Amino acid sequence: MMYLPVQQMHEFMIAVFSKIGVPPEDAKICADVLIASDLRGIESHGIGRLKMYYDRIKLGIQSPVTKIDVIKDRYATAVWDGNNGMGHVIAHKAMQQAIDKAKLYGLGSVAVRNSTHYGICGYYADMATQQDMIGLTFTNARPSICPTHGVAPMLGTNPICFGAPTNLPYPFIYDAATSISQRGKVEQYAREEKPTPPYWAINRQGEPQTDTVKLLKDLVDQSASMLPLGGTEELTGSHKGYGLGTMVEILCAALQNGSYLNGLWGQDQDGKPAPYRLGHFFLALNIDFFTELDDFKRISTDICKQLQASELFPGRDRIWVAGEKEYEKEQEVRKKGIHIVPNLAKNIQVIQKELGLNNIDI
Repeated sequence: MMYLPVQQMHEFMIAVFSKIGVPPEDAKICADVLIASDLRGIESHGIGRLKMYYDRIKLGIQSPVTKIDVIKDRYATAVWDGNNGMGHVIAHKAMQQAIDKAKLYGLGSVAVRNSTHYGICGYYADMATQQDMIGLTFTNARPSICPTHGVAPMLGTNPICFGAPTNLPYPFIYDAATSISQRGKVEQYAREEKPTPPYWAINRQGEPQTDTVKLLKDLVDQSASMLPLGGTEELTGSHKGYGLGTMVEILCAALQNGSYLNGLWGQDQDGKPAPYRLGHFFLALNIDFFTELDDFKRISTDICKQLQASELFPGRDRIWVAGEKEYEKEQEVRKKGIHIVPNLAKNIQVIQKELGLNNIDI
């Protein structure tokens, strides 16, 4: 088991982004988002994603320099075009714009088109909670989820994120895909050489797909799909996960006249790599426009505490609320370092060699 210091990994990612043409200020934003993921124990979206961005920039389907066009800007709302730049940078600026608008109007919202993968949603919701606001963000993604009663990948993992300030040491931040698990977790299993758990994904015959390496290939070939929350049956709530995923798709495509469903494959008509053209939606709510901040935080805190103190299921020893595990994990990671599995170490070594970097001994 290898662990590397957080600061060292953060500086390494800044150096990588800078070397491949991302401006210094933007490189720091990208590294900040990735390191936040590793700190919270979300290994699927941290340093493990670095090579994905690196490869996409090398392929020319993602621009290291982020040029944002403002399509509309009216009072509390705006629509932006990210021109296939760095998703982290676009998202950071869009959420900040939503927060700034919320300071003036009580709420602020920015819809984005033609963006790229922006990392964990929770980072952006937390930007709002740090300003004592509620933050929501959504993003669509390349197709990998089948609709209820279907077998073809149509929707992305389309996460929903909601953040609210509390008086606890951490905000309440719910950040989760509308599928049983996100694609990034499957990629993490591939790096760890583990099988995919049963009933996360199916092939075109509706059979469980647990071979992780084959699943990742089949998702690209459209011969397998991951499942919405609730699995394959309405009896277990499949229609709810499917409906929520579709809601995210609408919010991240229709408001901004953006791409959606099969338009997000990342391939042109000849099957060659092309920009993914993702869409995002950001919303900040200024609590002061609704109620006293102290009252809000008192109630949000009490809700969390009552849930944590409620009666336990047999054999379980604790109840968490969203954001709590991530807070505790961060304390651990800051002391212990970031977990680097052998296949991730190989990716880091490839990047180091190609860019001539030697700031990590791995």
